[in-house]
Amino acid sequence: MNKDEIVKFCLTLPSTFEDYPFPNDSISTVMKHTKNRKWFALLMEVKGELYLNVKTEPDYSDILRNTYDYIIPAYHMNKEHWNTIVVSNKADKTIIKELISQSYELTKK
Repeated sequence: MNKDEIVKFCLTLPSTFEDYPFPNDSISTVMKHTKNRKWFALLMEVKGELYLNVKTEPDYSDILRNTYDYIIPAYHMNKEHWNTIVVSNKADKTIIKELISQSYELTKK
């Protein structure tokens, strides 16, 4: 998946919008809920790679990190509750969508 595909998928989830909250940064994209304005996904470029931060259950975070080499502790976020997916050709599209959907659900309240 590329950035546009991820944003497009995020926008299929009910009551969501994309935001660019960082001054002088038109690349990093935050996907938010319209009602509570909480983040459920953060897309950014780090060292020339696309990173996607998503919220996960703490117990599930370790399982993901130990199963997929493209899932790492969250870049610049709480590492207990957030993971980073290094989006590349080897990152499974189904896993990306599942983790975005889970993050969306975890941040709805």
